[in-house]
Amino acid sequence: HVQLVESGGGSVQAGGSLKLSCIISGDIDNRYCVGWFRVAPGKEREGVARIYTGSGNTYYADSVKGRFTISQDNAENTLYLQMNSLKPEDTAMYYCAATRRALCNGFYPYQYAYSGQGTQVTVS
Repeated sequence: HVQLVESGGGSVQAGGSLKLSCIISGDIDNRYCVGWFRVAPGKEREGVARIYTGSGNTYYADSVKGRFTISQDNAENTLYLQMNSLKPEDTAMYYCAATRRALCNGFYPYQYAYSGQGTQVTVS
């Protein structure tokens, strides 16, 4: 079983930065895909960024390319999302999620078996 706990959300002015963290516990090895999703009020869950734990390859939604960076610290079992140049449209609840690499070929929420409780990001 895999558990994910997010932290680091908050309120920031447009143009500011935040760094989200997700502590991952459980049976995750280098054959997983872990990523960040967000849900804005009145909108569907949107994939933001993902990383393959084995290769370290990263993928980003077009809306955040060049502004957000996903990274992992295997020693600390922690996933990060560095968010720079934040915009009001980035306001959302952010979730980290995980699934087996073989099941992950995009930002499809149904592919991710595990998800955290979320951390709120508000940009004004």
